[in-house]
Amino acid sequence: MKALIPVLLGLIVTGCASRLNAPGQPVPLPETDWTVETSVRYSPPDWPEPLYADIYRPQGAGPHPAVLTVHGGGWTNRSRADMTDIAETLAGHGFAVMNIDYRFTPDHRFPAQLQDLQQAMHWLHRQADDLDIDTGRVAGFGYSSGAHLVSLLGLVAAEGGELDRPYGGPQTRLAAVVAGGTPSDLRKFGSGRLVEQLLGGTMAEVPARYAAASPVTHITDTAPPFFLYHGSWDGLVPVDHATDFQAALASEGVPTEMMILRWRGHIASFLTGQGAVDAGVQFLYRTLVPEAAEPVLAQP
Repeated sequence: MKALIPVLLGLIVTGCASRLNAPGQPVPLPETDWTVETSVRYSPPDWPEPLYADIYRPQGAGPHPAVLTVHGGGWTNRSRADMTDIAETLAGHGFAVMNIDYRFTPDHRFPAQLQDLQQAMHWLHRQADDLDIDTGRVAGFGYSSGAHLVSLLGLVAAEGGELDRPYGGPQTRLAAVVAGGTPSDLRKFGSGRLVEQLLGGTMAEVPARYAAASPVTHITDTAPPFFLYHGSWDGLVPVDHATDFQAALASEGVPTEMMILRWRGHIASFLTGQGAVDAGVQFLYRTLVPEAAEPVLAQP
């Protein structure tokens, strides 16, 4: 019964959301069987810490679009198990999925976490033939600190600046990003234990580091399309992280969609956000499989 509570709550509040740039009609998604291989090491042999992923393979003819999923936890804890339901949803609609762990603070300061994601992307490219994926159609999907990391991954690869070296490069580019509860501008926190642990000081002490670690500072007109979702009652990561981020992306001409989940905080938006996840999957399918994304006609 406990497992049903988040599902029931999600059904109750599905309609309690506002959308920006929503498409007119949903698209028909494939329903596919899939297999999963758990605890596959993706980090190089000489990496500071061994890192693992669960690899989901949809059945059917490829090459398949792929999604890198990244969990939250304030950069300090949790595991890829938090993203299992989302990974299974994606795999069930024809996406290959790499659901990863990454290094935590305070033992590993930023940009270690971003570099872990970059290594995951390189691993995907090396395994592309075996996984039957199209490396030109790889997206990122994250929540909370995971959304921060996939957003940075997509933006710094497009920007080609300092954070794109030495582990980034063209193979780390994302074709689209779905980001929920995203800390998009770390400068807004000023100080606080989680961000200080990530960056090694307060904003007054290391202001350049706060700016460099903020996705909003890396937006260019070559950024990938973004789908953002966020709780209107989020007290941990206030909703202006989403609205300001969307406005900054749009100002550079980056295609964006946004869903604000009313009456929900940070955790509730994750636990009862199936409607947002489904909308994000629709966004990924329209973006990564445009030739198949025919609208579903409304019934008379």
